[in-house]
Amino acid sequence: MTDVITTAIPYVNAEPHLGHALELVQADVLARHRRLRGTDVRLLTGTDDNALKNVTAAKAAGVPVREFVGHGAARFAALREPLGLAVDDFIRTSTDRRHLDGVRRLWQASARRGDFSLRDYTGRYCVGCEQFYADGERRREHETPPEIVTEQNWFFRLSRYAGEIRDLLETGRLRIEPAARLREVLGFVRSGLSDISVSRPAARSDGWGIPVPGDPDQVIYVWWDALASYLTADPSRWAQAAERVHVIGKGILRFHAVYWPALLLSAGERLPDTIFVHDYLTLDGAKISKSAGNTVRPTDLVDRYGADAVRWWLLREVAPLGDTDFTETRLIDRADDELANGLGNLVHRVLSLARRTGRIAPSSPLRTVHALASRIDTALAAFDFRTATGAVAEVISDANRYVEQTRPWTLRGADLAEVLGTVVGTCRELATELSPFLPDGAARLRAQLDRGEPARLYPRLREQARH
Repeated sequence: MTDVITTAIPYVNAEPHLGHALELVQADVLARHRRLRGTDVRLLTGTDDNALKNVTAAKAAGVPVREFVGHGAARFAALREPLGLAVDDFIRTSTDRRHLDGVRRLWQASARRGDFSLRDYTGRYCVGCEQFYADGERRREHETPPEIVTEQNWFFRLSRYAGEIRDLLETGRLRIEPAARLREVLGFVRSGLSDISVSRPAARSDGWGIPVPGDPDQVIYVWWDALASYLTADPSRWAQAAERVHVIGKGILRFHAVYWPALLLSAGERLPDTIFVHDYLTLDGAKISKSAGNTVRPTDLVDRYGADAVRWWLLREVAPLGDTDFTETRLIDRADDELANGLGNLVHRVLSLARRTGRIAPSSPLRTVHALASRIDTALAAFDFRTATGAVAEVISDANRYVEQTRPWTLRGADLAEVLGTVVGTCRELATELSPFLPDGAARLRAQLDRGEPARLYPRLREQARH
């Protein structure tokens, strides 16, 4: 069987920012790590094309919606190479026939259960969230006041599944990490679930979206449509997966931990097993977001500093709980201290000495390496990327300390060969365990060790920035 790991699928009304890169890299690490341990994994991402905000942005740009959305989706698909992502599938909700047919099947399955009713509705609608808010309910992320919207919509009987959703969360059958996010969503569920609107008048979106089966005057609400992509990409793989894992941002927890399981229960489909929720990246304390205009382009950072440095910062610095402020200085410092000066300098020193002396004896790696794999396994089982990469960094520090203590440049003969063999063996283990986090950097390390070539493994970014 195969594990299925998914990212959320972003709107394409603006270009990708560093927050999108965080989620993609986290999901990529989870997939690569499980593959390293022998598990078959399917990593899915894509784009949410059918949002009303995409229609609004296309009008503002004076571009046909399909052309605008296609261009935007291409920018997200193009993140695969610069970020070094081992993505297996990329789904677009406006053009992928698998998705269009699958959404209709899900809708019809819920309709057969009697879970839809047509109602007139007036509510506070936030275009940024693509969501109606109850009176008095506070929005966390968009400053623009919500619109008062009156329309006729299809409603989904969410209240019918309130007990099952609560039981899933309380028993842990639907695992939410970190625990603070479980408490948050449980509080929402325990306060009572009301039925939700799941369609929009087609006229409001100029017909953009997937028509409601049997009612072409309505299009399916973007969130129902988008959530379904996790299943529509490969229904049989979803049904047969050993584990189904969603990697999402905290702002969309309710959709994934409440509405999505209810949709699946209604349609008679398998539920997700785990939802990992990351917090946000900030700039000067403000959330990085398209609407705020304070974006950091991940491709620009990769162009300046390389994928290894960008991935390492995202995995090494971002907190498991609580927002993390980004600065280029912190990225440079972390990459230089642990990659260039830590691992890179270690390999350069040892291979340079080995080349001069020609002596490397097969030796056991440092004792701290023996626990490295299990430490990483434990950390990633809890979705703690900072602790996982910290375990790697500790072994790098231990290896450098070992070199300083043994002073191999003062040794001769078998003693020298044994010390060099110990360090090289340690670095080989590091190359293996580093591969989910820095696939390109780990591959270069392995090749360098095989060739015995004392080239610079990682650039010193401070020096690079000065020139």
